Amino acid sequence: MQGPLFTDAQKREFVRRMDIPLRVFVGLILSLGTMVLFGATRPASWIWMAEVAVLLVMVVVTMLYAMEVKDDLPLMRMWSVVGFAWLCILFGMVLIDYLTRGGFPM
Repeated sequence: MQGPLFTDAQKREFVRRMDIPLRVFVGLILSLGTMVLFGATRPASWIWMAEVAVLLVMVVVTMLYAMEVKDDLPLMRMWSVVGFAWLCILFGMVLIDYLTRGGFPM
């Protein structure tokens, strides 16, 4: 019979390293749940502003923690922001095409 797979020190180190990613994951899941709740219930006509605010928070959290932009070199930060801006432009063009053809039932 073998001993434990991890020592207590290794377990503590793992929990210490996974603290922030776990908190970020839970925060993003709660934000996604909020967006789904707002979209499903439409409690007010101005709720789209709250959805945009939650979306921006989700984007910033994703860029700072999942993409680890805060720990990168300044040039890598710039390219991360440029890449994200380009994705926003492409997504906006798709939405404009969809909206002008009457895609969203409002």
